[in-house]
Amino acid sequence: MQIGNGMALDHLDRMTDSTGLIQHAIYSIPRRESGYTTDDNARALRLCTSLWCQHPEQRMLSRVTGYLSFLEHARCPVRGFHNFLSYQRSWLDAAGTGDCQGQAVLALAEVLDSNLPDGYRRLARELIEAVLPALASLRSLRAQAYVIQAWGRLRAAEAKEMKSFETIARSAAQRLVDCYHRSLRPDWPWFEAQMTYANAVLPQAMFVAAERWPEEEFLDVAKASFAFLDRTTTGKGVGSLLCEAPCGPFRQKTPDPFSEGENIFWPVGNSDWYPHGEDKSPYDQQPVEAATMAAAALTAFGMLGDEQYLAAFRRAHAWFHGQNSLRQPLVDVQSGACCDGLQASGLNRNQGAESTLAYLWAELLYRESSVVQRPSNNA
Repeated sequence: MQIGNGMALDHLDRMTDSTGLIQHAIYSIPRRESGYTTDDNARALRLCTSLWCQHPEQRMLSRVTGYLSFLEHARCPVRGFHNFLSYQRSWLDAAGTGDCQGQAVLALAEVLDSNLPDGYRRLARELIEAVLPALASLRSLRAQAYVIQAWGRLRAAEAKEMKSFETIARSAAQRLVDCYHRSLRPDWPWFEAQMTYANAVLPQAMFVAAERWPEEEFLDVAKASFAFLDRTTTGKGVGSLLCEAPCGPFRQKTPDPFSEGENIFWPVGNSDWYPHGEDKSPYDQQPVEAATMAAAALTAFGMLGDEQYLAAFRRAHAWFHGQNSLRQPLVDVQSGACCDGLQASGLNRNQGAESTLAYLWAELLYRESSVVQRPSNNA
């Protein structure tokens, strides 16, 4: 079933039961033993909230209700949110991971910065306020990046009585800058001694912070770290592809080499990551890398208007549709499903929650932004 903007959510619905979004799949079949995670349900809440704001119909509101209810249930009496819930509905962690806290608060900020019914927004505010002490003690860099992005949304919503959240977000931004300077080397303008997963959320948070606090050095760090990530994840492919439709499947052309101007998105693989001074792991490439890169590039373009960011967005989006190192589309546009990654031997054909949501989020950004659909000689 396609929604108002033509996106299909069949696989998302297949992976969702009365409890929430199931974490993993065997091919396209939900793997029940994997249970549920708060970060996956938070990603789904962000997506469906954005889609409901575009097309406020009852089926989408039901999705929002289910994922928001999961986050409410995930509130941990100790601190923050639980993350791992078994299929038997038992929490498997005493308290959630750092990244989980950031993902959940970002999703709640999206709800608060929406025109959802009043009760939804009131609950989002209450949950954010309840976990503020946990946010102040986060040490995960990515969790802090999500907190900064969440504050960007709350500021856009002109949320009142959230001054303490702004203080936490600004401190998080300063900690990212401190980490950047500690790890900085002449050949390594990055926040850590190695690149791992969801790398682009770090420079994206710096762009968000720079817009709010322009007097700080956040913009310089944002531009330098994004440029480094873009160079690191742009590579030559082994053939050229032709897109039949703006968002449709890609059809293979002749296997000619890419021209000098045709580069592809080639993310850091999660088999061995990319430690400073060593080679970048070329596989397993994960969809979350393409989605976060697309989001960061679009944030940077919206702030600075530089066409290079638009080119980075297009590369990351096209990665899903086959403009990648294996020349293989990862997505089923008819169901809205996405494979779990690219391995040296081919596709990982399991279609889990994180991968599917990564594709749907990148697709949503593409369809929301008419500017990225215009042809470009720089892409």
